[in-house]
Amino acid sequence: MAINTSNSNVATRENRIGSITGYVGTLKDLATQSECGTLKGCSRCFSQSSTCLSSCGLGQLAGIRDVAIIHHGPAGCSVASSNAYYMSKVMAKKRGVTSDTVYVGTDMNENDTIFGSTNALRDIILEVNKRYSPKAIFVSSSCATGIIGEDIDSIVDDVREEVDVPIVAVHCEGFKSRIWATGFDISDHAILQEIVKPPREDVKTNKVNFKNFFESARPEIIEMFKEFDLEPVFLYCNSTIEELSHLSESLATTCICGTLGNYLGNALEEKYNVPYVRSINQCGIKGFETWLREIGKATGREDKIEKYIQRERAIYLPQIQEIKKELEGLTAVIGMGPGYTFEVSRVLDELGMKVVWALAWHYDKKYENGDVPPSMKYLLDNDIDFEASVADQQNYEVMNILNKYQPDVYFSRHPGSTVWAIKNGTPAVYVADEYMIFGYKHTLEFAQTILDAVRNRSFEENLAKRSKLPYTNWWYEQNVDAFLEEAK
Repeated sequence: MAINTSNSNVATRENRIGSITGYVGTLKDLATQSECGTLKGCSRCFSQSSTCLSSCGLGQLAGIRDVAIIHHGPAGCSVASSNAYYMSKVMAKKRGVTSDTVYVGTDMNENDTIFGSTNALRDIILEVNKRYSPKAIFVSSSCATGIIGEDIDSIVDDVREEVDVPIVAVHCEGFKSRIWATGFDISDHAILQEIVKPPREDVKTNKVNFKNFFESARPEIIEMFKEFDLEPVFLYCNSTIEELSHLSESLATTCICGTLGNYLGNALEEKYNVPYVRSINQCGIKGFETWLREIGKATGREDKIEKYIQRERAIYLPQIQEIKKELEGLTAVIGMGPGYTFEVSRVLDELGMKVVWALAWHYDKKYENGDVPPSMKYLLDNDIDFEASVADQQNYEVMNILNKYQPDVYFSRHPGSTVWAIKNGTPAVYVADEYMIFGYKHTLEFAQTILDAVRNRSFEENLAKRSKLPYTNWWYEQNVDAFLEEAK
């Protein structure tokens, strides 16, 4: 699918790649329908919660150092600034760098929503530029500006010469997509539109673009890549505008999560011929080795990478095999974004565990290049199957499933969901860090974490005895399969 960066708006995941937020069935059925193109999303008569795509989109941009984000909307929309503060201040301090990124809300009122406030927005942009001297300015819309048709593009074009730094309109209306991950695409689109420049002539580089969330394994990956004469460029947390402007010169692009990085990777490949490494992600042994070998192919480092793989296998595989003996036969339920749900289920299969149900908060039918997500294709090709649903963070469905299947462990990447499982008496592992299952070393640590969770269940048991949940016996007695079928 052609990616058009001449337009500031980007199509939603629903319209662009057929993403859905409602499904129930089996993994094999979901993958088969994705491959043949027949998959259709289902609606719910009741929805408990979700996430605003503005937080995802503006949170990504806020991680860039020394930029200004102007969120044109009512004061309530500025709740996204808490995530922006974390990205620009806390993560910069962890890295040991300084970021002067600012987040400004325009505080639209009732008068503004009736008569418009483009003049005020223009003044705010100029004042922010004068006061903070940012390296780039991102002007974001909101639900309110989207509803009244506020023309932020014209204002951005009007002030472009006056601010003399890259400035771009970011269409982040929360209502435009049910899928919060559309916000990731919106931030990528903004970077591609105004920040990334065509490659300079005669520039040779050994850089690999690495899209991730919080770069927590940065030192480890830098050292590993040195063995291959490669240098990772981590995006967007703590990136600089100068670094981002040269993404088109890298040898390849890869990502920690397909949901997070597929738009940027496909766009850089399409526009600038930067190879996008499409593979199952780095979780587990199979994922890590497949990912490294694909990087080797894209950068011409196959021999160096193969030597590294054989050396590390000798160190870690015997230890992992020992723990696997204790994990075999344990059951699990998973609730995560699709970029991790179907990757972690593969890792659990490698460790001998049985996934009885997997919930993905949304599901991408096919990526921009027309292929089924690699995680799903792997499971389909390897005849791995289990019950699956697309749940959009619906905790009441998670609780019903946990009550029915009584798994040994519940895995989630969202703390709220994990807490509810523990209150229900289910041991839970919060897969918080994106690198928690990265490569040999962290796969071993992940396996040890699972063992710790199932060996000592006293905390869950005691908390469950003392917690009164809002879910009644009537709800738990509902047949979850039949209920979810009705939800279709």
